[in-house]
Amino acid sequence: MNNKELALIYVWDAYCGWCYGFSKSLQAFHENHPELPLTVLSGGLFVGHKKLPIASFSHIPEGNKRISQLTGAEFGTPYQTLLEEGTFVMDSEAAAKGFSALRFLAPERAYYLASSMQRAFYYEGKSLSDPATYREIATANNLDPEAVLARFEEIISTEDAHTDFAKVQLLGVQSYPTLLLQKGDEFIGLGGGVMTVEKIEARLESVIS
Repeated sequence: MNNKELALIYVWDAYCGWCYGFSKSLQAFHENHPELPLTVLSGGLFVGHKKLPIASFSHIPEGNKRISQLTGAEFGTPYQTLLEEGTFVMDSEAAAKGFSALRFLAPERAYYLASSMQRAFYYEGKSLSDPATYREIATANNLDPEAVLARFEEIISTEDAHTDFAKVQLLGVQSYPTLLLQKGDEFIGLGGGVMTVEKIEARLESVIS
């Protein structure tokens, strides 16, 4: 099959620690394959009845230790403080709106903008519901911060977030991170979680050969 018929879909959630841990492997893989277009979709992990204070999820501290051990990801002191205080509410819809606003301004850099959001939360302890966070991310990525904030406040960003959630459901993805290869009408899992770039490469080779 011609590589022009292949594309990547990455399903993530801004408040998913395993996605944060997977980011280095995914970045290396993405940079190894400029010929494969990459679409990044927000999954909607903490929405509806799951939009609760972080202390409600007792598995998170132990999960973070495993993520660090297995991927080398670093969780910053400001984030650890949020975790210990326990009152911070992870709102995946607000984060998906913010991602939509950033992605709209620079769709070709969607993955890097997603990565910037995760660093803002997991390392710097910043809320992904706070417009000020997107102002900083936009500025750091040479995007017009006023344009990003205007988009964030518009109803279109909420509609975009819900469209992402619906696409993810149609794909049948139920865990994050998930990297898919679109091959014609087929969607093939390439990996996620703690997979190294070498393992993703081997998986790609096995499904396109």
